[in-house]
Amino acid sequence: MMKQKTLFVAIATVLLGFGLMSLRPADDVISKEDGLTVINTTSLSEDVEGYAGTTPLKIYIKKDKIERVEALRNVETPKYFALIKRDLLSKWNGLTVKKAAAQQVDVVTGATYSSEAVIENVRRGLDYYQKNGKK
Repeated sequence: MMKQKTLFVAIATVLLGFGLMSLRPADDVISKEDGLTVINTTSLSEDVEGYAGTTPLKIYIKKDKIERVEALRNVETPKYFALIKRDLLSKWNGLTVKKAAAQQVDVVTGATYSSEAVIENVRRGLDYYQKNGKK
């Protein structure tokens, strides 16, 4: 009987811990680096997949303008993702957050799925910033 009670308490503790973790705010999304606001889309876009997996980004914003967009570690095909880094990530640079969020960006030929995932990551990141990042 004691073993069952101990097991029950252990399981309840673990489940409670997971429940409380899901209630915490996504404080890993917005940070500050060298005077820039940085949006990390990793947790915002866990359900957004490119050709081989997720394509998380960091979006750097200063005075409500996009400074740059950087790709984080992913499992996309390096050869094709290099095209995205070269041809797609700079499309939002210099735009205000509002204009960047409304920007219609074409996918990179040959890397369609990954491009669509990157575009969706940017959209979600900028939407999150507009709702939570302006302070």
